[in-house]
Amino acid sequence: MTSNAISAVLFDLDGTLVDTAPDMVAALNTLRTEEGLEDLPYALARAQVSHGSSGLVSLAFPAASGPSFEALRARFLSLYSERLAVDTQLFAGCEQVLTTLEQQGLPWGIVTNKPGFLAAPLLRALQLTDRAGCIVAGDTLPQRKPHPAPLLHAAELLGVAAPHCLYVGDAERDVQSARSAGMTVLVAAYGYLDDEDDTLAWQPDGHVATPLDILTWLHRA
Repeated sequence: MTSNAISAVLFDLDGTLVDTAPDMVAALNTLRTEEGLEDLPYALARAQVSHGSSGLVSLAFPAASGPSFEALRARFLSLYSERLAVDTQLFAGCEQVLTTLEQQGLPWGIVTNKPGFLAAPLLRALQLTDRAGCIVAGDTLPQRKPHPAPLLHAAELLGVAAPHCLYVGDAERDVQSARSAGMTVLVAAYGYLDDEDDTLAWQPDGHVATPLDILTWLHRA
């Protein structure tokens, strides 16, 4: 696929467009403190942020299961909802990427597994709500990534055929979802990856080491 065929760009949220790790890890460690445990190292917890509340709570409380796990997860979500945008911000370079896309007339949107009750106020706080051409949260549809439905829904909202969309994400499910939707997909290598993530095995169309590399890729593809 050539860059001329790309008519819209879709982004994952956590770990791709927005650096939410500072606030998510802070909420997780607050929960650990409440449970009488020491803080987890930031780098260790950061690598799990793209796996959402379940992944983070599993990391912080590996022995928890069943009702106790769900209680911890609910408490984590409550703590996180109280500090959604304290230290969260766009990744360096993302503002330039969004501005350039807007100047070039390329619509952009967000497809995230983050539930709407967290994604909506966060995007409002970052003043992205009115700029995004579409916002598909984790509970917008019955299906979530890696199912292709959220990406296909986003393309429909933008009025762009799926094969003409580029999706950028930092998790294997992002690549799986984009592939199933027939979209071009890039891995955000600056995102929330851990040492066990073999991004080459995911077989994306490319990797971007920084957000600005998205613009370079669009120019060169």
